Amino acid sequence: QVQLVESGGGLVQAGGSLRLSCAASGRTFRTLSMGWFRQAPGRAREFVASINWIGPSTYYADSVKDRFTISRDTAKNTVYLQMNSLKPEDTAVYFCTANTPSGTRFAPDYWGQGTQVTVSS
Repeated sequence: QVQLVESGGGLVQAGGSLRLSCAASGRTFRTLSMGWFRQAPGRAREFVASINWIGPSTYYADSVKDRFTISRDTAKNTVYLQMNSLKPEDTAVYFCTANTPSGTRFAPDYWGQGTQVTVSS
């Protein structure tokens, strides 16, 4: 099992920035990648970004490319999402994810509880 705990959500004005953090614990040695999904009210959960645990490869949704940056600290088992130039449409609950060989980066097998991000216009 892998446990994920997010932090860093909150309320910000459009154009502002926030940084989300996600600390992983448990059987993290099986982690292949970690990432972020989000779900806005009335909408399906969607992929935001992911990063390989070994090696620098990152992946982004087109809607956040060039505004969001995902990074990781393997020594701390923590992944970060730096969100800049935030827009009201970025308002959602953001979920940290991890996938082991049992999942994929787009269908991860572990999820955090989520943290609310609200962007006011």
